[in-house]
Amino acid sequence: MTMGKAQRLLLGIFILLLVAAGLFAIQLNIWLKPVPAMAQEPVMVSIPSGSSSMGIANILAENKLVRHATVFRYYAKFRGMDQELQAGNYILSFGMTMDEILRELLEGNVYRPTQTVTIPEGYTIEQIAQRLEMTGLVEAKTFMELVKDSVPELGKVLPGQRYAMEGYLFPDTYEFDVNVTPEQILHRMQARLAEVLTPEMRARADQLGLELHEVLTLASLVEREVLAAAERDVVADVMYNRLEKQMPLQLCASVIYALGVHKTEITIQDTKVDSPYNTYQHAGLPPGPIASPGKSAINAVLYPADVDYLYYVVKGDGSGSHYFGRTLAEHNANIRKSQQNEKNR
Repeated sequence: MTMGKAQRLLLGIFILLLVAAGLFAIQLNIWLKPVPAMAQEPVMVSIPSGSSSMGIANILAENKLVRHATVFRYYAKFRGMDQELQAGNYILSFGMTMDEILRELLEGNVYRPTQTVTIPEGYTIEQIAQRLEMTGLVEAKTFMELVKDSVPELGKVLPGQRYAMEGYLFPDTYEFDVNVTPEQILHRMQARLAEVLTPEMRARADQLGLELHEVLTLASLVEREVLAAAERDVVADVMYNRLEKQMPLQLCASVIYALGVHKTEITIQDTKVDSPYNTYQHAGLPPGPIASPGKSAINAVLYPADVDYLYYVVKGDGSGSHYFGRTLAEHNANIRKSQQNEKNR
């Protein structure tokens, strides 16, 4: 073989190697790309404890989250992450890049099943316990036992309170881990109240000369007394007016709480129940909140309307709104209108 032929052979081999390298580079680039997001639903992937980087790569490839297991494994090694990937259940999506997948496995962002629960505004602690039990998060009895021995992280505890925690568990929609403990639920709901009570709101309470406990007590009364949201600030000011004149609040909601039963109407006999929560028999505020007030009710107490009403009575027309009066004579006239509305329904 002449030198010319040898050179041509080597050149041919070199060209073939270049072509092969180019084709491999093209293929490698394809393997490194994320899998097309053909499916919208994410995939749950279980990585067993003790899995090697190659084992993890195979699991990802079997679930069609990466294009090539070996490429993923060496890419993780190249990034210096192959020895730090964590076991667990992960929710991963088609279309994720290798870097995004590696970040999830590196940080251990494992899937934890959760349960969403909505606590309506105006719920008492006992109602909150029942709602939590309905969602399967905790037994109502267990939660109530915890509440009885707990004190609020905010505010204070006064003698005569049924539950010191009443009013301090903020009503909201929560997402809890299914394995959440009652203590964690309690802390989370208190922490949410602390978030809602902004520095401006706390400063406003100080301006009014009110302690947080008093704000929450008044707000809980507003929450349970008022159905028409537009009337909250008016009812709040009626309460302020009566307190200023040292008139008993005479609130049906407080009597119902004192009775410890659910009622839509109270009787004269009910107003005689012996309880510090009975605002017909005891002047001033009850010893604590009677429910968990929402932000709107709290704001109504912090920013009440400027009215001179001393009385109100539900209209009786099904609207849930009230007639307001300045004098007892006006109030009695409003009661008669309410009774007539009830008859006409």
